Amino acid sequence: MPSRLDPGTLYVVATPIGNLRDLSQRALEVLGSADTLFAEDTRTTRRLMTHHGLSVRLVSAHAHNEPQRARELVRRLEAGEAVAVVTDAGSPGLSDPGGRLVAAAAAAGRRVVAVPGPSALVAALSVCGLPTDAFSFAGFLPSRVGPRRRRLEELLGRGETLVFFEAPHRVRTTLKMLDALAPEARVAACREMTKKFEEVLRGRPGEVLEQLTAERERGEWTLVLSPGDATARETPPPASRGTRAKGEKRGSAGARARVRGNPVDAWIEEQVRQGTAPEEARQRAHFLYGGAKPRSKPGRRA
Repeated sequence: MPSRLDPGTLYVVATPIGNLRDLSQRALEVLGSADTLFAEDTRTTRRLMTHHGLSVRLVSAHAHNEPQRARELVRRLEAGEAVAVVTDAGSPGLSDPGGRLVAAAAAAGRRVVAVPGPSALVAALSVCGLPTDAFSFAGFLPSRVGPRRRRLEELLGRGETLVFFEAPHRVRTTLKMLDALAPEARVAACREMTKKFEEVLRGRPGEVLEQLTAERERGEWTLVLSPGDATARETPPPASRGTRAKGEKRGSAGARARVRGNPVDAWIEEQVRQGTAPEEARQRAHFLYGGAKPRSKPGRRA
Protein backbone atom coordinates (compact mmCIF):
# COMPACT_ATOMS: atom_id res chain seq x y z
CA MET A 1 0.00 0.00 0.00
CA PRO A 2 1.15 3.63 -0.59
CA SER A 3 2.10 6.11 2.13
CA ARG A 4 -0.43 7.10 4.78
CA LEU A 5 -3.34 9.38 4.04
CA ASP A 6 -3.54 13.02 5.08
CA PRO A 7 -4.14 13.18 8.85
CA GLY A 8 -7.34 14.76 10.15
CA THR A 9 -9.10 14.18 6.80
CA LEU A 10 -12.40 12.44 6.09
CA TYR A 11 -12.50 10.31 2.93
CA VAL A 12 -15.98 9.60 1.52
CA VAL A 13 -15.59 6.34 -0.40
CA ALA A 14 -18.04 4.84 -2.89
CA THR A 15 -18.21 1.03 -2.75
CA PRO A 16 -19.58 -1.53 -5.23
CA ILE A 17 -23.36 -1.75 -5.67
CA GLY A 18 -23.11 -5.41 -6.62
CA ASN A 19 -19.96 -6.42 -8.43
CA LEU A 20 -17.04 -6.38 -5.98
CA ARG A 21 -14.58 -5.80 -8.82
CA ASP A 22 -16.00 -2.29 -9.29
CA LEU A 23 -13.98 -0.99 -6.33
CA SER A 24 -11.45 1.45 -7.78
CA GLN A 25 -7.71 1.26 -7.18
CA ARG A 26 -7.84 4.58 -5.35
CA ALA A 27 -10.68 3.34 -3.11
CA LEU A 28 -8.64 0.24 -2.29
CA GLU A 29 -5.68 2.41 -1.30
CA VAL A 30 -7.81 4.64 0.92
CA LEU A 31 -9.62 1.77 2.62
CA GLY A 32 -6.36 -0.03 3.25
CA SER A 33 -4.60 3.05 4.67
CA ALA A 34 -7.32 4.66 6.81
CA ASP A 35 -6.89 4.62 10.58
CA THR A 36 -10.62 4.03 11.10
CA LEU A 37 -13.46 3.12 8.76
CA PHE A 38 -17.01 4.22 9.61
CA ALA A 39 -19.41 1.72 7.96
CA GLU A 40 -23.19 1.43 7.67
CA ASP A 41 -23.03 -2.30 8.45
CA THR A 42 -19.68 -3.59 9.68
CA ARG A 43 -20.53 -7.15 8.61
CA THR A 44 -21.12 -6.10 5.00
CA THR A 45 -18.00 -3.95 4.91
CA ARG A 46 -15.89 -6.67 6.53
CA ARG A 47 -16.82 -9.06 3.71
CA LEU A 48 -15.72 -6.44 1.17
CA MET A 49 -12.47 -5.85 3.01
CA THR A 50 -11.76 -9.59 3.37
CA HIS A 51 -12.43 -10.11 -0.35
CA HIS A 52 -9.69 -7.58 -1.14
CA GLY A 53 -7.33 -8.71 1.62
CA LEU A 54 -7.68 -5.54 3.69
CA SER A 55 -7.91 -5.06 7.44
CA VAL A 56 -8.82 -1.86 9.30
CA ARG A 57 -10.63 -0.75 12.45
CA LEU A 58 -14.40 -0.67 11.76
CA VAL A 59 -16.95 1.55 13.52
CA SER A 60 -20.68 1.11 12.93
CA ALA A 61 -22.39 4.30 11.66
CA HIS A 62 -25.95 3.77 10.46
CA ALA A 63 -29.16 5.79 10.28
CA HIS A 64 -30.03 5.21 13.95
CA ASN A 65 -26.71 6.16 15.55
CA GLU A 66 -25.25 8.62 13.02
CA PRO A 67 -25.67 11.73 15.25
CA GLN A 68 -23.67 10.07 18.04
CA ARG A 69 -21.07 8.69 15.62
CA ALA A 70 -20.66 12.16 14.11
CA ARG A 71 -19.29 13.43 17.42
CA GLU A 72 -16.89 10.49 17.64
CA LEU A 73 -15.82 11.11 14.05
CA VAL A 74 -14.92 14.72 14.81
CA ARG A 75 -12.89 13.67 17.86
CA ARG A 76 -10.93 11.18 15.77
CA LEU A 77 -10.27 13.75 13.05
CA GLU A 78 -9.13 16.34 15.59
CA ALA A 79 -6.79 13.71 17.05
CA GLY A 80 -5.14 13.46 13.63
CA GLU A 81 -6.69 10.25 12.31
CA ALA A 82 -7.39 9.70 8.63
CA VAL A 83 -10.96 8.39 8.55
CA ALA A 84 -12.97 6.84 5.73
CA VAL A 85 -16.74 6.44 5.55
CA VAL A 86 -18.63 3.88 3.45
CA THR A 87 -22.15 2.53 3.15
CA ASP A 88 -23.25 -0.99 2.29
CA ALA A 89 -23.30 -0.10 -1.42
CA GLY A 90 -22.79 3.00 -3.53
CA SER A 91 -22.00 6.55 -2.48
CA PRO A 92 -22.45 7.63 1.17
CA GLY A 93 -25.07 10.31 1.64
CA LEU A 94 -27.15 9.45 -1.44
CA SER A 95 -30.28 7.94 0.13
CA ASP A 96 -27.84 6.26 2.53
CA PRO A 97 -26.14 7.19 5.82
CA GLY A 98 -23.08 9.39 5.68
CA GLY A 99 -24.48 12.86 5.15
CA ARG A 100 -24.43 13.78 8.86
CA LEU A 101 -20.85 12.57 9.20
CA VAL A 102 -19.78 14.76 6.29
CA ALA A 103 -21.70 17.77 7.68
CA ALA A 104 -20.13 17.33 11.11
CA ALA A 105 -16.62 17.09 9.68
CA ALA A 106 -17.14 20.17 7.50
CA ALA A 107 -18.63 22.14 10.41
CA ALA A 108 -15.55 21.29 12.48
CA GLY A 109 -13.34 22.71 9.75
CA ARG A 110 -11.92 19.35 8.73
CA ARG A 111 -11.05 18.52 5.14
CA VAL A 112 -13.50 16.19 3.34
CA VAL A 113 -12.31 14.31 0.24
CA ALA A 114 -14.51 12.43 -2.24
CA VAL A 115 -13.39 9.05 -3.56
CA PRO A 116 -16.10 8.59 -6.21
CA GLY A 117 -17.18 5.33 -7.75
CA PRO A 118 -20.22 3.07 -8.15
CA SER A 119 -23.66 4.66 -7.96
CA ALA A 120 -27.01 3.10 -8.85
CA LEU A 121 -28.24 6.57 -9.81
CA VAL A 122 -25.52 7.19 -12.38
CA ALA A 123 -25.55 3.58 -13.61
CA ALA A 124 -29.30 3.71 -14.31
CA LEU A 125 -29.06 7.08 -16.07
CA SER A 126 -26.25 5.79 -18.28
CA VAL A 127 -28.29 2.85 -19.63
CA CYS A 128 -31.84 4.23 -19.54
CA GLY A 129 -31.92 5.61 -23.09
CA LEU A 130 -34.04 8.56 -21.90
CA PRO A 131 -33.22 12.29 -21.85
CA THR A 132 -30.63 13.06 -19.16
CA ASP A 133 -29.92 16.75 -19.86
CA ALA A 134 -31.87 17.55 -16.70
CA PHE A 135 -33.32 15.22 -14.11
CA SER A 136 -34.72 15.09 -10.59
CA PHE A 137 -33.46 12.49 -8.15
CA ALA A 138 -36.09 11.65 -5.53
CA GLY A 139 -34.31 8.91 -3.58
CA PHE A 140 -36.86 6.54 -2.03
CA LEU A 141 -40.52 7.49 -2.38
CA PRO A 142 -42.75 7.57 0.73
CA SER A 143 -43.81 4.09 1.84
CA ARG A 144 -47.47 5.00 2.42
CA VAL A 145 -49.69 5.02 -0.66
CA GLY A 146 -51.23 8.48 -0.19
CA PRO A 147 -47.98 10.39 0.34
CA ARG A 148 -46.33 8.38 -2.43
CA ARG A 149 -49.02 9.35 -4.92
CA ARG A 150 -48.80 13.02 -3.97
CA ARG A 151 -45.02 12.92 -4.27
CA LEU A 152 -45.26 11.38 -7.74
CA GLU A 153 -47.79 13.98 -8.84
CA GLU A 154 -45.42 16.73 -7.73
CA LEU A 155 -42.46 15.13 -9.49
CA LEU A 156 -44.36 14.51 -12.73
CA GLY A 157 -45.30 18.18 -12.83
CA ARG A 158 -41.64 19.11 -13.29
CA GLY A 159 -41.63 17.83 -16.87
CA GLU A 160 -38.10 16.41 -16.69
CA THR A 161 -36.62 12.95 -16.30
CA LEU A 162 -37.17 11.46 -12.85
CA VAL A 163 -34.97 8.93 -11.01
CA PHE A 164 -35.91 7.20 -7.78
CA PHE A 165 -35.15 4.04 -5.87
CA GLU A 166 -37.82 1.47 -5.05
CA ALA A 167 -37.95 -1.53 -2.76
CA PRO A 168 -38.87 -4.94 -4.22
CA HIS A 169 -42.15 -5.23 -2.32
CA ARG A 170 -43.35 -1.80 -3.52
CA VAL A 171 -42.28 -1.74 -7.16
CA ARG A 172 -45.54 -3.26 -8.46
CA THR A 173 -47.68 -0.74 -6.56
CA THR A 174 -45.54 2.15 -7.79
CA LEU A 175 -45.77 1.04 -11.42
CA LYS A 176 -49.57 0.77 -11.11
CA MET A 177 -49.62 4.28 -9.71
CA LEU A 178 -47.48 5.56 -12.58
CA ASP A 179 -49.75 3.80 -15.06
CA ALA A 180 -52.69 5.74 -13.60
CA LEU A 181 -50.91 9.09 -13.35
CA ALA A 182 -48.78 9.06 -16.54
CA PRO A 183 -49.77 6.11 -18.74
CA GLU A 184 -47.83 7.41 -21.78
CA ALA A 185 -44.60 8.16 -19.93
CA ARG A 186 -41.47 6.18 -20.80
CA VAL A 187 -39.85 4.07 -18.12
CA ALA A 188 -36.54 2.26 -17.73
CA ALA A 189 -36.85 0.00 -14.68
CA CYS A 190 -33.34 -1.09 -13.69
CA ARG A 191 -33.02 -4.13 -11.42
CA GLU A 192 -29.96 -5.59 -9.67
CA MET A 193 -27.49 -3.21 -11.31
CA THR A 194 -24.00 -4.74 -11.86
CA LYS A 195 -25.15 -8.07 -10.38
CA LYS A 196 -25.63 -11.46 -12.03
CA PHE A 197 -29.31 -10.93 -12.81
CA GLU A 198 -29.07 -7.30 -13.88
CA GLU A 199 -31.73 -6.24 -16.37
CA VAL A 200 -33.55 -3.17 -17.63
CA LEU A 201 -37.28 -3.34 -18.41
CA ARG A 202 -38.34 -0.63 -20.85
CA GLY A 203 -41.68 0.70 -22.00
CA ARG A 204 -44.66 2.61 -20.71
CA PRO A 205 -45.61 1.97 -17.06
CA GLY A 206 -48.30 -0.56 -18.00
CA GLU A 207 -45.95 -2.38 -20.37
CA VAL A 208 -43.24 -2.63 -17.72
CA LEU A 209 -45.83 -3.84 -15.22
CA GLU A 210 -46.78 -6.68 -17.56
CA GLN A 211 -43.14 -7.82 -17.61
CA LEU A 212 -42.92 -7.86 -13.82
CA THR A 213 -42.95 -11.52 -12.79
CA ALA A 214 -42.73 -12.69 -9.19
CA GLU A 215 -39.07 -13.57 -9.78
CA ARG A 216 -38.35 -10.10 -11.12
CA GLU A 217 -39.85 -8.41 -8.06
CA ARG A 218 -36.77 -9.51 -6.12
CA GLY A 219 -33.82 -7.21 -5.81
CA GLU A 220 -33.37 -3.45 -5.58
CA TRP A 221 -34.83 -1.20 -8.27
CA THR A 222 -33.84 2.13 -9.76
CA LEU A 223 -36.65 3.59 -11.85
CA VAL A 224 -35.99 6.21 -14.52
CA LEU A 225 -39.03 7.91 -16.01
CA SER A 226 -39.43 10.50 -18.74
CA PRO A 227 -42.83 12.24 -18.48
CA GLY A 228 -42.00 14.50 -21.44
CA ASP A 229 -43.31 11.99 -23.95
CA ALA A 230 -46.59 11.69 -22.08
CA THR A 231 -47.13 15.43 -22.05
CA ALA A 232 -46.21 15.72 -25.72
CA ARG A 233 -48.70 13.06 -26.75
CA GLU A 234 -51.49 14.62 -24.71
CA THR A 235 -50.89 18.16 -25.99
CA PRO A 236 -53.37 18.95 -28.84
CA PRO A 237 -52.44 21.06 -31.89
CA PRO A 238 -52.42 24.81 -31.23
CA ALA A 239 -55.88 26.35 -31.37
CA SER A 240 -56.83 29.95 -32.01
CA ARG A 241 -57.00 32.24 -28.99
CA GLY A 242 -60.20 31.87 -27.02
CA THR A 243 -61.07 28.42 -28.46
CA ARG A 244 -60.52 24.86 -27.28
CA ALA A 245 -59.74 21.71 -29.22
CA LYS A 246 -62.79 19.71 -30.25
CA GLY A 247 -64.10 17.63 -27.36
CA GLU A 248 -61.79 19.27 -24.85
CA LYS A 249 -63.40 20.30 -21.59
CA ARG A 250 -62.40 23.34 -19.60
CA GLY A 251 -59.58 22.42 -17.19
CA SER A 252 -58.81 19.15 -19.01
CA ALA A 253 -55.38 17.50 -19.16
CA GLY A 254 -54.91 18.87 -22.69
CA ALA A 255 -55.51 22.45 -21.55
CA ARG A 256 -53.18 22.02 -18.59
CA ALA A 257 -50.50 20.59 -20.87
CA ARG A 258 -50.72 23.66 -23.14
CA VAL A 259 -50.42 25.99 -20.17
CA ARG A 260 -47.28 24.18 -18.99
CA GLY A 261 -45.83 24.18 -22.50
CA ASN A 262 -44.48 21.34 -24.59
CA PRO A 263 -41.29 19.93 -22.99
CA VAL A 264 -40.20 18.47 -26.33
CA ASP A 265 -40.19 21.95 -27.93
CA ALA A 266 -38.33 23.30 -24.89
CA TRP A 267 -35.75 20.52 -25.20
CA ILE A 268 -35.27 21.29 -28.93
CA GLU A 269 -34.89 25.02 -28.22
CA GLU A 270 -32.26 24.30 -25.56
CA GLN A 271 -30.30 22.07 -27.96
CA VAL A 272 -30.36 24.83 -30.59
CA ARG A 273 -29.15 27.36 -28.01
CA GLN A 274 -26.23 25.03 -27.29
CA GLY A 275 -25.26 25.04 -30.98
CA THR A 276 -27.10 22.03 -32.45
CA ALA A 277 -28.63 22.60 -35.89
CA PRO A 278 -32.46 22.86 -35.70
CA GLU A 279 -33.00 19.92 -38.05
CA GLU A 280 -30.67 17.71 -36.05
CA ALA A 281 -32.24 18.77 -32.76
CA ARG A 282 -35.68 17.76 -34.06
CA GLN A 283 -34.30 14.42 -35.25
CA ARG A 284 -32.79 13.74 -31.83
CA ALA A 285 -36.06 14.70 -30.15
CA HIS A 286 -37.88 12.19 -32.34
CA PHE A 287 -35.44 9.47 -31.29
CA LEU A 288 -35.70 10.31 -27.58
CA TYR A 289 -39.36 11.20 -27.25
CA GLY A 290 -41.11 9.48 -30.15
CA GLY A 291 -44.01 11.13 -31.94
CA ALA A 292 -44.22 12.31 -35.52
CA LYS A 293 -41.04 11.87 -37.51
CA PRO A 294 -39.44 15.18 -38.57
CA ARG A 295 -39.60 15.78 -42.30
CA SER A 296 -36.18 17.40 -42.51
CA LYS A 297 -33.03 15.29 -42.46
CA PRO A 298 -30.15 15.92 -40.07
CA GLY A 299 -26.95 17.40 -41.38
CA ARG A 300 -24.82 14.84 -39.53
CA ARG A 301 -25.21 11.82 -37.30
CA ALA A 302 -25.66 12.31 -33.56
